[in-house]
Amino acid sequence: MSVQRADDGAVATLTLPAPGLTHDIRRSLTEHLRALADDASVRAVVLTGTGKAFCVGQDLAQHVEELREGRPALDVVPAEYNPMVLALAALRVPVVVAVNGACAGAGLGLALAGDLRVAAAGAKFTTAFVGVGLGSDSALASRLVHCVGGSRAAELLLLPAPFTAEQAAEWGMVHRVVPAEEVLATAQALAAQLAAGPTAAFRAVKEVLATAATDSLETTLAKEAELQSALGHTHDHQEAVEAFLSKRKPDFQGN
Repeated sequence: MSVQRADDGAVATLTLPAPGLTHDIRRSLTEHLRALADDASVRAVVLTGTGKAFCVGQDLAQHVEELREGRPALDVVPAEYNPMVLALAALRVPVVVAVNGACAGAGLGLALAGDLRVAAAGAKFTTAFVGVGLGSDSALASRLVHCVGGSRAAELLLLPAPFTAEQAAEWGMVHRVVPAEEVLATAQALAAQLAAGPTAAFRAVKEVLATAATDSLETTLAKEAELQSALGHTHDHQEAVEAFLSKRKPDFQGN
């Protein structure tokens, strides 16, 4: 099974073919993400799932089979999970995650690695890992701390009770909650809005946000100054200023 890609203008939608992450799905997703990183025609990305689940993490049937056969099942973390998450984080365009249903474990890590999240009303989330005797992977711990703070992150990881999309929105983990049948369309509309925006500016925002919680004030100020200096020479900045003075809507070209 492989991840499916569909393009609509400057928006690329990636669809996971099954709830569980198998070797094939992880490798396929990583390949697609790396291809998107090199595709200048794409200015926003949507990541979603199939059916009633977004992603529940590791395919446990495949995992148990490997454990029973004595194979090093968890070697997949550095070999497959880490490259997948790094490829998603490396995208320099906005990523909207359409959480169409159940979201657990590494699936939650994937969802939180996006920039914005649209979730189906009533969708269930859980960190899951300690329930199967494991810690966390897919950068879930750091993403949770970034989204909800250290105290709630500890509770969610140590006491992995399910929580709803509505709770996730209340905590700031999800940005919009809509009926299940509207999730993908809402995410794609949001991605299209972003794709029509100042792509270079979005790239700069993503770069600063990635380290904002750990950089010193001096480092953040220096990074912002460097990025602003570069953005000041872009077509989109000049176009936005001219549009403001002319009282018209800017026509961003993504450069």
